[in-house]
Amino acid sequence: MFKSLFDKCVKLASSKFADYSLAIVSFIESSFFPVPPDIMIVPMVVAKKEKYFKIFLIATLSSALGALLGYFIGSIFFNELGVKVFEFYGYDNTDFLREKFQTSGGSFSWLLILFTAAFTPLPFKLVTIFSGFIQFNLFLFFFTCLLARGLRFFIVAYLSFRFGSTFSSFLEKKGPFWATVIGLTIVVIALIIYLVTKFYV
Repeated sequence: MFKSLFDKCVKLASSKFADYSLAIVSFIESSFFPVPPDIMIVPMVVAKKEKYFKIFLIATLSSALGALLGYFIGSIFFNELGVKVFEFYGYDNTDFLREKFQTSGGSFSWLLILFTAAFTPLPFKLVTIFSGFIQFNLFLFFFTCLLARGLRFFIVAYLSFRFGSTFSSFLEKKGPFWATVIGLTIVVIALIIYLVTKFYV
């Protein structure tokens, strides 16, 4: 099923409805859809390099708005819908996320988890849904999603603009690994800044 959805998204990237399709995929991927927008961004930018910034904006704004849908599902329909999304992705027990939120870092720890999930190949949709369930600060939630998704999609769009199909091959082979490395590096830096501020300021 996943392969079929993946192929359909790639095909949509070359259609005359590519922009609308990207917006829809970016929106629903933030709450339940399994295919990431990146696989549409790359061929769209390669085909129309002059529109790379527009493509980046469509993906970013749609994904951040879609994250609000995930938040809404978690805050109002967690037991009816949210749990089913978790089960679909192989997580029968949601306590592991609750424990992350209830650590000594509290909201800051969850903020780092949210950023990491938005920037890396981690299941972003699970974190958006659970953010609603734990009633995480909505402003911080949306701002973090907008920032992290924007950073991720801009990198993908810009590198596609600069290196074309060469970057497409690289993204397919090593993209998830390097996205994780960069995302975790940013999180570690933020954590260090937080700790220094907390103990020395």
